[in-house]
Amino acid sequence: MATEPDPVIETRALVRRFGTLTAVDSVNLSVAAGEIVGLLGRNGAGKSTVVKILTTLLPPTSGTASVGGFDVVREAASVRRIIGYVPQALSADGDLTGYENLLVFAKLYDIPRAERARRIDESLAFMGLSEFSSKLVKTYSGGMIRRLEIAQSTLHRPRVLFLDEPTVGLDPVARLTVWEQVRQLQGQFRSAILLTTHYLEEAEELCHRVAIMNRGRLAVVGTPVELKAAVGHDATFEDVFEHFTSADSPLHGAYDETSRTRQAAGRLG
Repeated sequence: MATEPDPVIETRALVRRFGTLTAVDSVNLSVAAGEIVGLLGRNGAGKSTVVKILTTLLPPTSGTASVGGFDVVREAASVRRIIGYVPQALSADGDLTGYENLLVFAKLYDIPRAERARRIDESLAFMGLSEFSSKLVKTYSGGMIRRLEIAQSTLHRPRVLFLDEPTVGLDPVARLTVWEQVRQLQGQFRSAILLTTHYLEEAEELCHRVAIMNRGRLAVVGTPVELKAAVGHDATFEDVFEHFTSADSPLHGAYDETSRTRQAAGRLG
């Protein structure tokens, strides 16, 4: 009997409190190698807090979280070596060229000097930025900057990539270009990718599974097809989001909810 591979990202009963506010409440989540998982929810649902914990920027109050088999608290340095992180805030330096931005990151990631130029050239080509490598980043379009930031975060071929609102503020054409680059990254390097987004179409198109948070807890985890089937025969993904993030939405643990969702999907075909 085949066994499922160990998850690359795993949280167990993860909790984060800020004073009397519980921002993350008993979250159980796993992501496998080569899987793209979307983390959705309304503002304040706890998505960004989960990502900050997994990227070692914020310690949990209780529970555990591991990335690549490393505990995010006890082995934070090891976690940081195997992840890439693209924050929502601008991370590229506008006063440097595209090449210079990548060179800074190559040094930060301790990529050997003999490999840096080749790795940078490959990353620029992969992101479709080769012809702009010598231009200042402040002359780039929003989509080009986002692709450069993804290139920065993947120079060291991370096992896990975290994308926080990767296409926020981009026009539709630039958004589609970033989607294609994310798909290629997943296909070429088999990295586990966890992304947050407010664009429901993005989650439905890009993600193998979607985890929807509501008031700090995971309301549901499943594939877009499973989730739509669980809500109703003709449900859209917008209906799914509304159903699981409404004020009176019942909250269950992720694994219990996933089981119910898949049973419903099987009944509804």
